[in-house]
Amino acid sequence: MSDKKEQTLGKVIEAVGPVIDVRFDDKHLPALLTALKIEISKGKSLTVEVMQHIGDDTVRCVAMGATEGVSRGMKVIDTGAPISVPVGECTLGRMFNVLGDPIDDLGGDFSQEEHAPIHREAPSFSEQNVSTEMLETGIKVIDLLCPYVRGGKIGLFGGAGVGKTVL
Repeated sequence: MSDKKEQTLGKVIEAVGPVIDVRFDDKHLPALLTALKIEISKGKSLTVEVMQHIGDDTVRCVAMGATEGVSRGMKVIDTGAPISVPVGECTLGRMFNVLGDPIDDLGGDFSQEEHAPIHREAPSFSEQNVSTEMLETGIKVIDLLCPYVRGGKIGLFGGAGVGKTVL
């Protein structure tokens, strides 16, 4: 187990804003879109995602949070997996950040739920609902004169206080 951990360690060589460069000395480069963890302090870590292989055993990553406290030489752990978030019925009506942590102050443990990577293939056409449904806005003029199709894109113009933000 310790051998595997040694193989997955890297070091921060540069941190400029949300962009962090990490070097892996043992010729192990994590794949693109892999999550890496940087332990900033006890109990606080930063997740970064590999965006580019830039040569010299170095990867360029984008931080998924604030980078205060990240400095050159910090150890980086390759998780070997992409960033994953909970999916399914348990997530309906909830708000999550990009790492899959609930941010709506309703609590709940989602560690036992099914997780899916944030970067994945689109569902096939056979898995998609292809029927057209109308979005009922509750605004009589819109619902009667120019109804919206649910899931579609539409431009919305109007003056102040007419409900654009709500829609």
